[in-house]
Amino acid sequence: QEAPYKGRRLVKMSEEQKQVGYLHSFLAGGVGGIFLVLVGHPLDTIKVRIQTMHVVPGQEAPYKGMVDCAKKIVEKEGFKGLYRGMAAPLAGVAPMYALCFLGYGVGKHIFCDNDAFEKLKLTQIGLAGATSSLFTTPILGPGERLKCVLQTMESPHYHGPKYNGYKELVSGLYKEGGVSSIIRGSGITCFRDAVASFFYFATYEFLKKEWTPEGKKQPGVFATFCAGGFAGMANWMAMLPIDTVKSRYQVAETGKYSGVTAVARDIMAREGVKGFYKGLTPVLVRAFPANAACFVGYETASKFLIKIGIE
Repeated sequence: QEAPYKGRRLVKMSEEQKQVGYLHSFLAGGVGGIFLVLVGHPLDTIKVRIQTMHVVPGQEAPYKGMVDCAKKIVEKEGFKGLYRGMAAPLAGVAPMYALCFLGYGVGKHIFCDNDAFEKLKLTQIGLAGATSSLFTTPILGPGERLKCVLQTMESPHYHGPKYNGYKELVSGLYKEGGVSSIIRGSGITCFRDAVASFFYFATYEFLKKEWTPEGKKQPGVFATFCAGGFAGMANWMAMLPIDTVKSRYQVAETGKYSGVTAVARDIMAREGVKGFYKGLTPVLVRAFPANAACFVGYETASKFLIKIGIE
């Protein structure tokens, strides 16, 4: 028998795994991303505040936990404080998710066998998902840098200059260190998202298949909601230590750390292993509803787009 041509792997995939067009991915992914940001950003703000707070030995920590942090933000800044820094992720979600699904598709072509989804070859699916980080980092790298600075400006331990919005922030960072200051932390952002996407897509595809009723191509809305939620929790459990290092590095004063390894050593010396898992509770509380909303938004938009002929 003639060996199957590797470059045509995806053509032989089952119909439910057939890749949709780039316009479809862009539009449906944008809807999913917007849902994710609207639901998850307040908890992301709490996460970043807790991750980047400095604990002085012998003194009470600025925040006792997730609820205390949220309460202090609202008391000092109002509810809008929870949505501080949301403009950057919102502005980037549509192109980011279009690139994410494009990257996932490219990863499937490289790593997945014909029966990878049918037999749930999770390592192959995970590697395909990890490929998406190469496509999203050009947007997420600088976006995360701007978001983290804006989210932490009003926190007690922030000692840098204050900025009134993104335009002033970009200008200030550029004057401080040029383009490299704006994109600081992009490398570790790429690594973080590769790890996250490995578990994200592998978990979602596993649960999606497991919860699809016999004779159906897709699970129901509630099953999709739960699959997306658990996928979000899985990726954050795996990549939170990397995210903690990234956040510390991106909000630190220029010259404080020689690189991300210096940040990791500092966290270990000051706080031990638990320092890498700061903000775990708000992360997991945020991850389920935000990612559940993302996949429900994506799948709903996808069905609508197919109905109007955009496949």
